Amino acid sequence: MTSQNDDLHLPAGASADGVWDVSVTPEAAGWGWTSLRAADLAPGQEVHLDTGDDEVVLVPLRGGLTVSVGGPAGQDDRYELAGRASVFSGPTDVLYLPAGSQARLSTSPDGDGARVGVPGAKTGVLPDGVRKPVRHIAADEVAVELRGAGTCTREVRNFASADVDVASKLVAVEVITPGGNWSSYPPHKHDETTEHESELEEVYYFEVAPGPSGEPGVGYHRTYSTPEVEDRQGRAIDVLVEVRDRDTVLVPHGWHGPCMASPGNHLYYLNAMAGPADGRAWRIVDDPDHAWVRSTWADQPTDPRLPLGDPR
Repeated sequence: MTSQNDDLHLPAGASADGVWDVSVTPEAAGWGWTSLRAADLAPGQEVHLDTGDDEVVLVPLRGGLTVSVGGPAGQDDRYELAGRASVFSGPTDVLYLPAGSQARLSTSPDGDGARVGVPGAKTGVLPDGVRKPVRHIAADEVAVELRGAGTCTREVRNFASADVDVASKLVAVEVITPGGNWSSYPPHKHDETTEHESELEEVYYFEVAPGPSGEPGVGYHRTYSTPEVEDRQGRAIDVLVEVRDRDTVLVPHGWHGPCMASPGNHLYYLNAMAGPADGRAWRIVDDPDHAWVRSTWADQPTDPRLPLGDPR
C-alpha cells in the first residue's frame, strides 16, 4: 500500500523511544499540541512518568497497573487500575493526570504484565490558571456509544470525550470497529476554527484482533486534504495505508475516514486530539460528497455484535 505522506503512517515500533514503543510527541509530529505513547510493562516492572507540560490519561490496553502519583511532602497517592484482558474485552478504568505530575507505573511481579496507552495534550497557559485534579474513572463510568448503523456501526468508549469534564485540552476516546465494518465514516474533518468546526490535531493508535489461530489481521485508513487548508498548511495529504497491530497514523489536517476493519478481524483505535482553542469542543464537518450516507442509517439496525465484551 502506498502513500504520498509516509511520515504520517508509523508502523509498529517506528516511533519507539526508550521504554515507549509508540512515542508521538508534538515535536516529532511537527505540530503543536497532541501526543500519544504506549508501552509494554513486564511483570514487576516500574516506569517513571513525568507529564511535564502535558496532561495525560493512562489507559490500560492489556492487564492492570498500580500508579503512584507524587503528593505533598513526598506522600504519594496510590491508584489501582484493574484494566482488562485486551482492548476487545470491553471498557477499562483510566486515570487522568494533569500537567506537572510525577507518577510511577508498576505491575505485579506475580501477574502477566500490562500494556498502557497514554494520550496527552500540551495545556499551555490555562485561562483560569487552575489545573484539573487527578481523577480515576471506573470502567462502569465510561459512557459507551453505538454510532452509525449497519456496516457503519462502531462502538465509541467516551472516557475523555469533549462532553466529559475531565481534562483541560485533551479529547480522547476508544473506538471498536467489528470485522467487515467501516468507522470514521463519512469522512470528516476538524482543522479550522469556525461555527461548525474545531481545529484539532489527531492521532490514531491501532490494535487489530488476530484470526482464530493467531493469524495477524489488517485494517485500512484514509486521509486526504482540502485545497483551502492544504494551501494554508503548506502540505498536501493523500494517505491510504494498510494498518497492522500497534501501527499509528497522524492526522494534522484534512478529511479522514474511513477506517476499515477486514472481515474476521475487529479493529481498535485509541484517538487523541487537541488544538489551540481554550476549550474542548469537538465540532466536525462531513465531506459533502459522502455526507448523504448518514441518512441511510435510520432504516438500518445497529450491528448486534456491539458493544463488544461489555456486559452492560
